[in-house]
Amino acid sequence: MSDKIGLKEAMSIGIGGMVGGGIFAVLGLAVSLAQGGTPVAFLIGGILALLTSYSYVKMSLVYPDRGGTVKFINEGLGKNVFSGGLNNLLWISYIIMLGLYSSAFGSYAPNLFSITGSTTIDSHIYSSAIILLATGINYYSITVVSKIESYAVIIKLIILIGFIGVGTYGLIGNPNLENFKLSHWEGPINLLTGGMVIFVAYEGFELIANSASDIIDPKKNIPRAYYWSVLFVIVLYMIISAVTIGSLSFSKISDAQDYVLAEAAKPMLGQVGFTVMTVAALISTFSAINASLYGGSRVSYEIAEDDELPHELTSQFWNQPIGLVITAALTLLLVNTLNLESISTSGSVGFLIIFALVNYSAYRLSDKVNAKKSITFAGFLLCLVASIVLVIQQFSANRTGVIVSLSIVFICFLMEFIYKKTKKENS
Repeated sequence: MSDKIGLKEAMSIGIGGMVGGGIFAVLGLAVSLAQGGTPVAFLIGGILALLTSYSYVKMSLVYPDRGGTVKFINEGLGKNVFSGGLNNLLWISYIIMLGLYSSAFGSYAPNLFSITGSTTIDSHIYSSAIILLATGINYYSITVVSKIESYAVIIKLIILIGFIGVGTYGLIGNPNLENFKLSHWEGPINLLTGGMVIFVAYEGFELIANSASDIIDPKKNIPRAYYWSVLFVIVLYMIISAVTIGSLSFSKISDAQDYVLAEAAKPMLGQVGFTVMTVAALISTFSAINASLYGGSRVSYEIAEDDELPHELTSQFWNQPIGLVITAALTLLLVNTLNLESISTSGSVGFLIIFALVNYSAYRLSDKVNAKKSITFAGFLLCLVASIVLVIQQFSANRTGVIVSLSIVFICFLMEFIYKKTKKENS
């Protein structure tokens, strides 16, 4: 029982996974896409996450496994080239999330050090340095990774809730409340696109699946862990985005797009607020990088163990899965070649496709997992439609991001096809 976790710990995993670096990384991007309707964009993304969490609940109860999403896809679709390609996409999507968090860290860090009078350093250097530091910590001790994440969840939630409290009070009489007028909202399609681009801010709830086998009283606590954590984060994101829009003009949000939460604290708390939110962003993104490196290396190990990637990925390097150093190296490449919007788009496309197929797996296994076919199919259909709308809408505004996204999906399936074909020929 000492290894078992209760509802509070399970919810912490879900909330910590969602409120990692996502909100700090994508809030400015969300406002640029949805303008005054940004809280609605977050609601749209949240509804999709909540709908998908239904399938995760049903699958987690019947297939509690540390493989989580990998296990669900293999159970629903069988072990074949298609499911293998999807699992490869899951691993790459972890790497994309790492790129997003690292990019956000690199955007916030120069602001903190410019306050102290240090010479400005290129954001890519900060992003690369934090990846290397987190990799070193993962190699040093997984216990340290766990402790960093548990403390960081508490710190960032306290700061974000404090920001909401002070920020809401500061909205009284603020001229930027004009931003909420419907005339400042983008159209329905752009609101949907905004919700899908920032969908990466919600993907962390799926981490609960990896701990399902350790949750006490699973029939009661697994559904509560998923639903309560997603609902909490939806409300949190909507209020944070509303406070930000009501505190700053759209031009200021655009100028500070990569570190907008720190800028939004200035009207109420001045330079102190800016500094506190910057520190919160650095702690939050650093803990998310730590946790995602650990998760990404385990996903690659699980996929290789299921014979969907070469078995060499089950080998160890310095007492950790070899996938850890590969994940770190690919993240360094990503963060130094793509901008924030392209990384966010790639991550959202990847997770929307994965979640669509988890919903479809639950639909196919609905009798076995005791799921309502209407809900699981709705989740599948909406995730699929959302990914298509995102690709179409972003093609003109962010063509690089779309090309990278589709190329990643293609490479993941091609990689699996080549591996399976080569293995068959050699057997």
